[in-house]
Amino acid sequence: MTIKDIMKYIESEFSVINDTPCEICGGDYIAEDLKINVVDGVPYDICDCICSNCGYEKTFEFCAPFIDENSLKKAKNILN
Repeated sequence: MTIKDIMKYIESEFSVINDTPCEICGGDYIAEDLKINVVDGVPYDICDCICSNCGYEKTFEFCAPFIDENSLKKAKNILN
């Protein structure tokens, strides 16, 4: 995957977050923290969000096929 492909993938993740209304009040979520975790050997983008209206917290998990074991450490350093 090229960096352009990766950025489109991440953009689509934020589109999902922006298009998802808060479960409590229908407000908009704001991304607070983005990290990469490996669950059962599969890398995921984990985005912790908070509702801008009521403060409800929600975590979004997206499969991250662009992360391989060699680049996982580099990606974590960039995101942190």
